[in-house]
Amino acid sequence: MKYSEFNKRLITSILMAPSVFFIVLFGSYYFIFFLYICFAISIYEWINMSNSKKYLVPGILLLMLSFYSAYKVRYTSYNFFDGASLFLFILFICVLTDLGGYFFGKILKGPTLTKISPKKTISGFIGGFVLPLLIVIVFFKSEFLFFNNNNLDENFLSIIFFIISISFISQIGDITVSYFKRLSGIKNSGNIIPGHGGILDRIDGMIFVFLISYFLYLK
Repeated sequence: MKYSEFNKRLITSILMAPSVFFIVLFGSYYFIFFLYICFAISIYEWINMSNSKKYLVPGILLLMLSFYSAYKVRYTSYNFFDGASLFLFILFICVLTDLGGYFFGKILKGPTLTKISPKKTISGFIGGFVLPLLIVIVFFKSEFLFFNNNNLDENFLSIIFFIISISFISQIGDITVSYFKRLSGIKNSGNIIPGHGGILDRIDGMIFVFLISYFLYLK
């Protein structure tokens, strides 16, 4: 990624993060409207990307289930997370997974992870686990943001397992969407988010994370 492109991506992320945080935190109609907008754009991008191929309808159904799951996660408690904290926690881990994969891959380089996405390396894949684990453990020990100190010890291992699961699913989701983008002969699903591409480019891993998290852990 070029330096100017990285700056654009960084600035966009900094501007978007507070808005998303407050929308999720306040919930209610703000959150529902936000989900609807993201869902509509994602469907539009997927239809353009799939170009009437045989995976068009399965992809639409997957997106419907995923956004429904994201809505349910926002209003479901898990261990000592309330709905908003749980949603933000999952979002936080997905973002850290992307950052860990990007920076570890750029710094350490090494062999390619898969031909589906040639820019993804084994070091980046490992970094996708390392960064969220390190940062969350620091937050965990400092009792910061998401954690209730009355339940820290008894939930520590389950949270670590949850983080690893989220990171793994997020990276598999990223690779899966990359596969379909390659089939369609495109680099990005859209250009609505400067430096990031389309909505699908930003939420590729989250599509699978929210879906699987809801049906495995919360349903």
